[in-house]
Amino acid sequence: MLGIFGKILPPDGVSQYITQAGGKPGDALFLFINNIIKMAGVIAGIYAVIQFIMAGYTYISANGDPKLIEKAWAMIWQSILGLLVIGAAFTLIAIIGKLTGLDPLNPVIYGP
Repeated sequence: MLGIFGKILPPDGVSQYITQAGGKPGDALFLFINNIIKMAGVIAGIYAVIQFIMAGYTYISANGDPKLIEKAWAMIWQSILGLLVIGAAFTLIAIIGKLTGLDPLNPVIYGP
């Protein structure tokens, strides 16, 4: 395809993996976005664990101070709600994938 920037071709070997996966040119973009979404989910999970640890430390070091105890509980609840939102998003993606016949959470990536 000749466009404004000239002829743009994928790197050597990329197009053969796309066709082996049964896809068409452009499907690699969806695989890339899928991997980014998975990585965001992992980062959110790690962040939630760190928040749980920090909330636990705040709770332990509160020494009966009601404001610090309230702050620790707020951190715990916010972390739980964040994990529920991430879990609901992945569940929604899986349901949409089953309804459309795609498998967005487990794509097959062919490589060397």
